[in-house]
Amino acid sequence: MSSLAITNVQTRSESGSLMAATVGFYFASRYSTEYLFFQSNPRAGAAFSVGLNLLLLAIVLFHSLGPAPNTLRSTVSVPCFRPVIVFLLFALCSLIWSATISLPVAFAYWCCVAADLAIVVLLLRTGPVDVMSYSLMKGYVWGAGFIAVIIWASPTMQDLRPGNDDFFSPNAIAFICAFGVFLAQLLARSNRSWNVAAIFLAITLLRTLSKTTIIAFTAGEALLLFRDSAITRRKLLAIVFGAGVVVAAFWRLIQAYFDVYTTTGNQAETLTGRVGIWDYVFERALEKPWIGHGFHSFRNVIPNFGPFEPWHAHNELLQLFYAYGAVGILLFFMVYGSFYRQIRRLRLPNYKAFFYGVLLFIVIRGLGDTDRFELTLPFGFVFLFSSLMMHLNPHQLESLELSTPIKDGHS
Repeated sequence: MSSLAITNVQTRSESGSLMAATVGFYFASRYSTEYLFFQSNPRAGAAFSVGLNLLLLAIVLFHSLGPAPNTLRSTVSVPCFRPVIVFLLFALCSLIWSATISLPVAFAYWCCVAADLAIVVLLLRTGPVDVMSYSLMKGYVWGAGFIAVIIWASPTMQDLRPGNDDFFSPNAIAFICAFGVFLAQLLARSNRSWNVAAIFLAITLLRTLSKTTIIAFTAGEALLLFRDSAITRRKLLAIVFGAGVVVAAFWRLIQAYFDVYTTTGNQAETLTGRVGIWDYVFERALEKPWIGHGFHSFRNVIPNFGPFEPWHAHNELLQLFYAYGAVGILLFFMVYGSFYRQIRRLRLPNYKAFFYGVLLFIVIRGLGDTDRFELTLPFGFVFLFSSLMMHLNPHQLESLELSTPIKDGHS
């Protein structure tokens, strides 16, 4: 009887690994849905995206029922879980005073954000933390590759960037590609073939010409490469040389884009115009400095800047201050502070370098861009990384009473 239960748990872990990869692919590729199928009907596209997100949650929830290698209590006992839950609950409460036009629509978007976190939590319960985590990362890299293929096949806009400002923003695509590079590098520790994916996504990132994301990515990568002892000097020189070759190949395009950006570009989208947006958003945020204007209120309060319609404040701290007031700033430091403290306690230098690099990338990108509804680093990945770091620290694993053995590989 016990052997049958063990076999069932192992079978569930294997199917869970496939499901985790599917979820990762969805997390990365879902941004292309409206661009590919719903440009003529954005409302239908938004409804489809919300429905698909909740359907995926229902599937993962059904799959997670029954015996599993980890208990739900041990799964949610990671340091970053509580700050994230506090953030989500306050965002939900803010719907009471939110300036949103449609409360049901705002609640639906909040459910999607919460569903992403719930999906990751349930997945990590159904199998070993390392297996589920790396499977989800593999799926995300494949999804980012799918996005990259669409980018290369897409027509360019007037400013020479690929994509579409309304449905397939180069800035959002750049984040997916950059984040995919980081995940591919982590996966490459056990299988070097993932370096091919990292190179392809890095080249696509440069093609997006997303200035903030490229700068943030360069800083994060520099920190990762110089702190990671597994990167030899020879390999580091090869990476720098390869990056130089790619930049040289794109140099004429970069120059042409710079000319368009400084002469004929819409000033509301330039750094100068962005500063104007920051000033205006800050003034409106001061109207409700303690609890903010609420979840999903930005587009209903902030007007268009000429032909440019901002979807958020283009600054993470300012966006949080506008939406949640001083409480939002506190929540920001609670989540990222917990994440940073956990990195400091990590005993594996190479993994420590990876997480520091990701955190630096997220912080710098947050200075000029962010997400409409959550932090720049999605809550699902905050929880995923926190769980993985806990798994990599043996002395912390004991306190969580995890039933799976500690592994340093990617399985």
